[in-house]
Parts: sequence; structure tokens; C-alpha cells
Amino acid sequence: MAELTKEKFRPVDRSRFDSDAIVRPTVTYWQDAWRRLRKNPIAVFSMILLLACVLFITLGPTISGEEYVSINAVMKNKPADGTHWFGTDILGRDLFSRVCVGARASLIVAIACTFIQIVVGCAYGGIMAYFGGWLDEVMMRIVEILTSIPSLLLTLLIMMVLGQNMGALLVAMCLTSWCGTARQMRGMIMQLRESEYVMAAETLGANPSWIIRKHLIPNTLSILILNVATSIPSYIFTEASLSFLGMGLKEPVISLGVLISNGQSVLDLYPYQIFYPALVLCIIVLAFNLLGDGLRDALDPRLRQ
Repeated sequence: MAELTKEKFRPVDRSRFDSDAIVRPTVTYWQDAWRRLRKNPIAVFSMILLLACVLFITLGPTISGEEYVSINAVMKNKPADGTHWFGTDILGRDLFSRVCVGARASLIVAIACTFIQIVVGCAYGGIMAYFGGWLDEVMMRIVEILTSIPSLLLTLLIMMVLGQNMGALLVAMCLTSWCGTARQMRGMIMQLRESEYVMAAETLGANPSWIIRKHLIPNTLSILILNVATSIPSYIFTEASLSFLGMGLKEPVISLGVLISNGQSVLDLYPYQIFYPALVLCIIVLAFNLLGDGLRDALDPRLRQ
């Protein structure tokens, strides 16, 4: 009987019922996003693929040791071998080195356009959302006018006026691309500006530009990262499409679109001259799109568990 009473009234470990105890380590939003991204095998694969593409683009001409501008009539239209890994083009130039340089140019154009889009879109959308009123109405009407103009027609006009060069292409592709980012930023900041920390900063006399830089834009970084990941492949494909149709860059500038356009002219006889640039273009665009899907899953709070 005494043993049963002792067993019945054994002391209970109350720490198990402490509602204030931390049951798992505390992580920040970005640490949790990185953890979720690392657990996504497709996203990890896309990051490895992008790293390989960057190394290929950066070190390719150095590794092959072949010039991409030197003309060699004796070696023209040669298939792939130990010396020329992708073969040679119609003028005897090494195709592997030219694909590396062309991919580098396409990627630089895409990154520059994305940077302009993000900077202009964030600034424009932040001003619209924060000040509101008549300024918001006027600036929003400007965005609607720009987005109503067909982008292809606008690109053709700009390229005709400024010429088919890198600067004209940047202007043509960036002239209206920031409008979507500005609208997105406007919607998000209009929600964030009603937050308590923004009201506290206004009460303390903070400058509006300081509030936008320090409070509003940092809270939209996840959306901006997704914009970057999805805009870069879009710009790469747009540049390649315009150059392939003869409306973008042209020789002596080398890009993936220019190489694909040159390979299309000899497609019947030497299909490898269009195959390799098109393959590199598809790999880069696919890697960015897969990474963008992984980032969306990692950064979206609604998908957290």
C-alpha cells in the first residue's frame, strides 16, 4: 500500500508544461529561407548549374586558348575536335570561345537591365505609395501610358533612332520594363506605410526618403529578389530574340542572339553552329527559372510550415 501511494504521488516535472519555454532554436526570416532553399534539390541543382555557367562564361576562352576574333580561312566550318571544342564558324573562328564571350555579353545586358528595372521601379513605386494623393494619380497615369505602348514597337523605334548597339538595346529594353516593378512596389508599400514602426518614425520626425530606404524597401526585399531571379532570364531571352530577328545587336558585337542568327544562315550544312549557342542559352535560362521557383517557395511566408 505504501509503495502504491509513493508511486501515485511522485513529483511531476513542471518544466514540460512551461508555455514560455523555447522548444526549438530561433531563426531569422533569411536563415529560415536559406534552410528551405537548401532542402529544395531542384534549387540546389540550379545554383550549381548557374555556378558552372558563370565559370564557363568567365574562364572559357582562357581554358581553350583559342582566339574568338582571329580569322583562319583554312579552319573554317570545322566540326568539334580536340582543338576547337565546338568547332569553327564560317570564317574559321573558334566557336567555343565565341559562345563564351557571347553568353557573357548577354548576361551583362540582362544584369544591367535588371538593375535599372529594380532601382527605377523601387524609387518610382515608393514615391507613389508613400506620398499618395494627386502625385500618386499623376505618376500612375504615366505608368499606364507607358505600359499601353506595344513594347516591340517601342523597341524597334529606339533601335532605328539610336542604332543597333549595346546602349540602344539597354534603353529599348528598360524603357517600360520598370513599370511592373513600380506597380508591385506601390501595392506593397501602401500596406507597409500603415505599420506601427512607420508611424513611430514619422512621429519622431524622420525624413520620408529615410523611411522609404530604411523601413519600407527592406521589407520588400523578398519580392525584389524574386523579381531579379525572373527578370534576368527574361532579358537574356529578349536580347537573343531581338538579335536573332536582326533588330538587336549585330556584328562585330558578339552575343548569343548574334551567334544563333549566324548559325541559322548555315543551318542546312553546319547545324552545330546554331546548336551550341542555343544549348547554352537554354541552359542559362532554365537554371535561372528553376532558381526563381526555388526562391519563391523559400521566401513565401504562406508556404512555411
